[in-house]
Amino acid sequence: MSHEPLPRDFYDRDTVQVARDLLGCRIYRHVGERLYVARVVETEAYCGPHDLACHASKGLTPRTEPMYGPPGHAYVYFIYGLHHCLNVVTEGPGIGSAVLIRALEPIGGFAEATRTDGPARLTKALSIDRAQNKLDLTSGTDLWFAGPERPAGEISTGKRIGVDYAGEWAERPWRFWLHSPCVSVQPRRRRSAVLEGTPTRPTGGEGTRGL
Repeated sequence: MSHEPLPRDFYDRDTVQVARDLLGCRIYRHVGERLYVARVVETEAYCGPHDLACHASKGLTPRTEPMYGPPGHAYVYFIYGLHHCLNVVTEGPGIGSAVLIRALEPIGGFAEATRTDGPARLTKALSIDRAQNKLDLTSGTDLWFAGPERPAGEISTGKRIGVDYAGEWAERPWRFWLHSPCVSVQPRRRRSAVLEGTPTRPTGGEGTRGL
């Protein structure tokens, strides 16, 4: 099993394809002497300024600047004044697209009962915050992705979570997930998902507004 980071050309491709291909890949995170390893089981694609669910639809700003940079870098943003979300920049410089990492399946390094079934939970579990914004994910140092250790299996698709404001773009089936108990919103659940810490919570899931 190789721990080598995915190369830059993996990310320098169509964003929807990258979102699908990240499923089953492993994420590695060094925090002090501890190495965390997890499997990517849920992603969402955000496809540039024309995608009204994407932060880049607001144009180039200090917040969105990493999205317009080289592919294979991290875009970490802060939401609701409480949580961080991890994204990987895709396609070429100036495009403004990225993939949100929505859920992980722990493999090693995590304390028992640590939850990674949602974008805010996984960044908390991996100690990811704005310090990792713009980090080169191809360097293989503090944070990186490596290829899958086994085939990803069946991929499910659906609408992205929390982007109803985006009109017709909210209907795009650009959320992708594997069969895993760690997926943030299970298909059988009918109540709206919310970030942990908000007044109303569904059973066993977490949502967030769009990238």
